[in-house]
Amino acid sequence: MITQPYRLYIERRDASRNMARFYSIEIESTLFGGVCLTRRWGRIGARGRSAAHQFSKEEEAIRLFLELARRKRNRGYRPRSVGSHG
Repeated sequence: MITQPYRLYIERRDASRNMARFYSIEIESTLFGGVCLTRRWGRIGARGRSAAHQFSKEEEAIRLFLELARRKRNRGYRPRSVGSHG
């Protein structure tokens, strides 16, 4: 069981490079008592791709969540600004 919700949605936009990407991460409990971290990414407005990672402990999933968030922030991803439209 997850002690608190973990969800992150971030975007990277650069009009000069025609770049409009999204990245989302969330951690959820599985039906069998495990933990699943799901990543989704792609061009804003498109379906994109996804990957799921299974863990037996919440701490392991949180560690990956924080590492992925750090990497994306270093690459220029930021929370969606108020008033922006995808």
